[in-house]
Amino acid sequence: MGIMKPIQLPDIPDHERTPLVKSLLEIIERLVETVQRQDEVIGQLRDEIAVLKGEKKRPVLKPSKMAEQAGQEGANAEAEHKKKRAGSEKRSKTFELRIDEDRIIAPAQPIPEGSRFKGYQDYVVQDLVITSHNLRYCLERWQTSNGEILRGQLPASVEGHFGPCLRSDLLYPHHHAQVTQPLLREQLREWGIDLSSGQIDALLSQGQDAFFAEKDAILRAGLESSTAITVDDTGARHQGKNGYVTHIGNAAFAWFESSGEKSRINCLQWLRGGHTDDHLDETAWAYLQALKLPQAELARLRQHPLRHFPDAESWQAHLASLNITAPRHVRIATEAALLGSVLRHGCPKTLAIVRDDAGQFDVPLLLHGLCWVHAERTIHKLNPLNAAHREAIESIRGSLWGRYADLKHYQRAPTEAKKTELSARFDELFTRKTPFATLNDTLQRLHRNKAGLLRVLERPEVPLHTNGSEGDIRDYVKKRKISGGTRSDLGRRCRDTFASLKKTCRKQGISFWRYLLDRLSGLNQIPPLPLLIRQQAMAR
Repeated sequence: MGIMKPIQLPDIPDHERTPLVKSLLEIIERLVETVQRQDEVIGQLRDEIAVLKGEKKRPVLKPSKMAEQAGQEGANAEAEHKKKRAGSEKRSKTFELRIDEDRIIAPAQPIPEGSRFKGYQDYVVQDLVITSHNLRYCLERWQTSNGEILRGQLPASVEGHFGPCLRSDLLYPHHHAQVTQPLLREQLREWGIDLSSGQIDALLSQGQDAFFAEKDAILRAGLESSTAITVDDTGARHQGKNGYVTHIGNAAFAWFESSGEKSRINCLQWLRGGHTDDHLDETAWAYLQALKLPQAELARLRQHPLRHFPDAESWQAHLASLNITAPRHVRIATEAALLGSVLRHGCPKTLAIVRDDAGQFDVPLLLHGLCWVHAERTIHKLNPLNAAHREAIESIRGSLWGRYADLKHYQRAPTEAKKTELSARFDELFTRKTPFATLNDTLQRLHRNKAGLLRVLERPEVPLHTNGSEGDIRDYVKKRKISGGTRSDLGRRCRDTFASLKKTCRKQGISFWRYLLDRLSGLNQIPPLPLLIRQQAMAR
C-alpha cells in the first residue's frame, strides 16, 4: 500500500465562500484528515502482519538533511569564530592529565663538549593498558595439637571470584553503550578473561540489591526536594511483548520504571517513591468527589473507620468488603487512595509535573504544566490542503514560537504587568480564526489547556517543555533497537536501575565508571546520590 498523495484544494475567492461552500470545505478537511489517519493505521497493521509472517517492515526513507546540516554547521563555526577574541589563550590539552611514567630520551648524535643543558621538551602520549590480573589468595591452613584447623581469612573487600574492576567493566559498557552479552564475552576472552555466558549474565543481574535500593532512594529524594519535574514514556519490550517505560526527573536526577501498561494508577504508584501503602485523607476525599464517585460508594468508604492500608491486597479486600466492585469505581477509589499515599510520603502538593497531553499523567488535584513543544507539534503535523492553509499554519507557528520566547524572557524577570500581557496574548493567539477548519479545532483544544501551558506565569521556575525527559529516555529507544527487550523480571529491573543511576550520575557531574567501581569495591567514597540531590536542592 502506497502513501496517500497530498490533496490540493483550489483557492476559492472570498466573495465565492458562501456558508454552504464553507461548510463543505470543513467537511472535506475533516474527511481528508480521517483518511490520512486511517492510512497510517493500515500501514502499521500491514507492518505487523509482515512481521508475523517473518517478513520485514516497510523501510522508512527520510529526506536527506546534509545540505541543511552543512549550512547550519557553517553558520555555527562562523559564529564561534567571531565569538573568540584574537590572541586568546587556549587551554593545554594535557593540562589535567595524570602522568604515570616519565622516559628521558637523549639526542641520538653525540653531544659536543661545552654544550649547555636547556631542560626538556615534553611530548605526552596517551595510552591505555588492558590486561588480565588474576589474583590467587593462598590461605594458610594450620592444625593445632587438639586437631582444630585454622585458616587464613579472605579480605573483607573480596566478594566472589570476580573483582570489582571486572564487574564494573561488564556493567559499564552493557548499560552505558548497549553492548550485548555475546560481544562482552568475546571482548573479555580476547583480553584473557575466561567467563561463560551464564557467569556474565549472573554478574550483570544478580547481587545488585544495593543498586536497587539507591535507585529507589533517588526518586524519594528527587520528589521531596524538587519544585518541578518532567515526565515522559516510550516503548520498552519485555518477554516478547510491547510494554512501556516511564521517566521522572529534572536537572538533578533521572528515574525510570517499566511496566506492561500505562495508566494513572501506574503513575501514582511510582510517585509514592517505593512505598506500597494506600491512604485515605482529605485530598483523597476531594479526589473522589472531583471524579464523581457515586454517593453510595463514597458514603460506605467514609462510614468505615479504616483509613490506612499497608499494601494493594488489603486495599482491594477492603473495597470488596464494602461491595465496591464496578471496575470504574474501583479505579477511581484506588487512584484516590494512591494520591493520599503520595502526599503522605513527602511528595509536596506544590510539586509541578510538566508533561505532554497524555492522560496517564493527568492526575487531578496535582499541579501540572504542559509542554509547548508538544503543543506546537500538534499544529506542525497538520496536513494543509492548499496555499491558504499552509500560510495559516506557518503564521500560527511563528506566533506560537514568539509567545514561547516571551515566556522564556518572563522566567528571567517576572512581573505582574508581563503576566497580564502574556495571558492576554495567549488568548489572542489560540482564539484566532483561520481559513483552515482543522487548525481552528486544534487551536481551540490548546486554548482549553491554557492553565497548563501558562503554569510558568505563576511558577517561573517550571520548565516550558519536557525536552529533558525526552533526552534521558532516548537510551531506551537505542537499546530497544539493539537488544529488542528483556526476558526476565530481574533483567528488566536491572535495566531500569542502571539507567536511573547512570543518568543521575551524569546530572551530578560524576563519572558513571568511577561510581560503579566505588560501589563494587566497597570504598563508598562517592556520597550517596540521594544525598547529593538534596544538597543540590538546598544550594539552589
